[in-house]
Amino acid sequence: MELYHDQGYLFISVLVNSNSDLIRLINNGIKNDLSSRNPTFMNLALHCIANVGSREMAEAFASEVPRILVAGDTVDSVKQSAALCLLRLNRTSPDLVPMGEWTARVVHLLNDQHLGVVTAATSLITTLALKSPDDFKTSVSLAIARLSRIVTSASIDLQDYTYYFVAAPWLSVKLLRLLQCYPPPEDAALRSRLTECLETILNKAQEPPKSKKVQHSNAKNAVLFEAIALIIHHDSEPTLLVRACNQLGQFLQHRETNLRYLALESMCTLASSEFSHEAVKTHMETVINALKTERDVSVRQRAVDLLYAMCDRSNAKQIVAEMLSYLETADYSIREEIVLKVAILAEKYAVDYTWYVDTILNLIRIAGDYVSEEVWYRVIQIVINRDDVQGYAAKTVFEALQAPACHENLVKVGGYILGEFGNLIAGDSRSSPLVQFNLLHSKFHLCSVPTRALLLSAYIKFINLFPEIKATIQDVLRSDSQLRNADVELQQRAVEYLRLSCIASTDILATVLEEMPPFPERESSILAKLKRKKGRGNLPDIDEARKNVNVNGNGNSEPSDKIEATNKSSPPLVADLLPTNRPRPVSSSTFMFSPGSTVSSPSFTDLLNLNSTPSAGNTLLVDVFSDNSTFSATEVSEENFARFICKNNGVIYENQLLQIGLKSEYRQNLGRMYVFYGNKTSTQFLNFSTSVTSTDILRTQLNIHAKTVDPVIEGGAQVQQILNIECLSGFTDTPVLNVQFRYGGMMQNISLKLPVMLNKFFQPTEMSSQDFFQRWKQLGAPQQEVQKIFKSKHPMDAEVTKAKIIGFGVALLEGVDPNQENFVGAGVIHTKSIQVGCLLRLEPNVQAQMYRLTLRTSKDSVSQRLCDLLSEQF
Repeated sequence: MELYHDQGYLFISVLVNSNSDLIRLINNGIKNDLSSRNPTFMNLALHCIANVGSREMAEAFASEVPRILVAGDTVDSVKQSAALCLLRLNRTSPDLVPMGEWTARVVHLLNDQHLGVVTAATSLITTLALKSPDDFKTSVSLAIARLSRIVTSASIDLQDYTYYFVAAPWLSVKLLRLLQCYPPPEDAALRSRLTECLETILNKAQEPPKSKKVQHSNAKNAVLFEAIALIIHHDSEPTLLVRACNQLGQFLQHRETNLRYLALESMCTLASSEFSHEAVKTHMETVINALKTERDVSVRQRAVDLLYAMCDRSNAKQIVAEMLSYLETADYSIREEIVLKVAILAEKYAVDYTWYVDTILNLIRIAGDYVSEEVWYRVIQIVINRDDVQGYAAKTVFEALQAPACHENLVKVGGYILGEFGNLIAGDSRSSPLVQFNLLHSKFHLCSVPTRALLLSAYIKFINLFPEIKATIQDVLRSDSQLRNADVELQQRAVEYLRLSCIASTDILATVLEEMPPFPERESSILAKLKRKKGRGNLPDIDEARKNVNVNGNGNSEPSDKIEATNKSSPPLVADLLPTNRPRPVSSSTFMFSPGSTVSSPSFTDLLNLNSTPSAGNTLLVDVFSDNSTFSATEVSEENFARFICKNNGVIYENQLLQIGLKSEYRQNLGRMYVFYGNKTSTQFLNFSTSVTSTDILRTQLNIHAKTVDPVIEGGAQVQQILNIECLSGFTDTPVLNVQFRYGGMMQNISLKLPVMLNKFFQPTEMSSQDFFQRWKQLGAPQQEVQKIFKSKHPMDAEVTKAKIIGFGVALLEGVDPNQENFVGAGVIHTKSIQVGCLLRLEPNVQAQMYRLTLRTSKDSVSQRLCDLLSEQF
């Protein structure tokens, strides 16, 4: 009979799906076994309920299992199984597990003579205490009593529960973790007994090992680190905190990499305590040495974290210098984070702000590619807010710009600061107005469009500051390269700035181009970015004062009515100080000429939609949608894929747990995609990993390299992953992004089509009417043309259509087609192997609500793919 039961439950657990209709039919059999009082049958039934773990199981047995658990006549093995079964049901269906009189009785299982029952009950009580702490606060005294008996007993007393000379290590760890659900006990006797337990654990760590086996040290250290975690959690016993710090300090040079890692991580938290901060600082030289000599990058990163956490006014200059020194050889994966931390520390502990300016410029010189916009925005904000450093900043940045090879971020800082404060150094003939202008303009042709836009703003500022070089600057603004620039933003700035300089009186010019006012006080945007990057739970506070960072300026520059506080649940990303999104003409009535004068701090969803052109319909808006199906996706999602054909930024996937956003940029055959994973819950995502998969054919056509992503995402936090993309040849398939993580004890799987399409590698091409039709005739072979006539799926709005064609990647050619209602575009697809020219013509028929789309390229497969993609947008 027992054999048949065993085989039957094995079949159910292994082969029956948790949502199968068969589950409902076997529930009666399970009920019979639970009431049979036969321990074997009861254990089999409880194991089956836990293994299947479906909602139907929880509904049927959530009230029955607690009754078995606290029944006085239940045997130990069944109690153990019942506790673990209830733990499983609570994790899968917490709303169905009833709280009742059994909760007070289950706490007393901590006194059970059978340590297996105590271990299982401790796991259950810990989970339930996190959910409802008041119902289980009586567990604190029982847990301390049980822990005391374990740590003071000889290893032989516990017999089967002694592991390599360590008494019940896993139960000790669970009890210590349970105590971390509550503050220090108020009862003095209880508190004293807990302190004795923790001191005993620390003392045992100092004893010579009783075995050379790795299992012995692992078990002993597991208990030790959990005890230290409890000491840190209580943060109330100075002696214990200092002892814990000294114990961890011994591990900093241990031969085991894992111990060094854990010691550094724990000391980061100890550094935030007023009782142990000074003790942590005594290990600074050891940590600096670890930064230089560690082989494992994760340990080096923890060393950076600890240096950041232990930093204060007494050691700031040394720590910043060491971080800058390490930055030159640091792993690429952690350079951006080190840059952020150096910038924060330099600002936080800058007694002399000339040191701050020198540090940030040095930072840009060493790791310019990793200096995010927030960092160079921040140095500008601080310089503007502090009169005493403005002259020094202008002089220093002027000297830095004279280097033959300057990073573009330095050019941005230089353009902004000299545009505002260049007059402070203009009295020296070596930095006269003309010399300053020529120095900046010598960098102009090497810079990207946003930086050129900033420099043009600096030039118009120079006209106000230095009237004597007005004619020279006007000649530059008047040149064909500016007034006929292919980029609409640069062209418009040149035209408007030139016109302003010609028609405005000196007084009006001085009013419009006056010096930027001080930024309002708010949290540093750099600190906010670091919090988002690390997750709030992983970012150590340096001290109590550090929790409210003393800042000298606004994290962002924007109209005061739009300033919003940093939102933990929807982390903001800082927009560009100089928006150059196309097509979006700047209103001629809004003269925001100072670089940085139009920045905002949008929400995550808002930011990712920056490049969308406003439209009458909903076709270009990001939809925040919810997936009400199960979280474990088995099919590849492509619901939002089509929306990204004509735009690069937006939210591509969202359900109740996770939001995935994209921000992409492409140049010739190369692309970079920033993928933002936002945890919408208050619980950690564990074992978080991603991969990008492609078909065999696509792998020969498209190369995608994904940088690693943090395996833990804190609740409410957001992490970023960078994908580097290279187009090798024309392609039609689509890569798939696979995301896996553990939430609530269950693995979540999400797969979605990644919006990397052939049109992303377009280079817009401006052409005259004559050149266009000449090229159109050259591409007249039948295999070079693809034409499609289709019904309009959206309102036929001309402005929206223009925006989509530009978003598709081609240049929109005005006045080329004899019929003004038609749309004509031209561009070149860049791949590593070849370049493919493309001409397109879109003819709308408003009466019939139809379109005719014609594409001509030198390669038929490219024509067909582009036609299929673009026709989906109308």
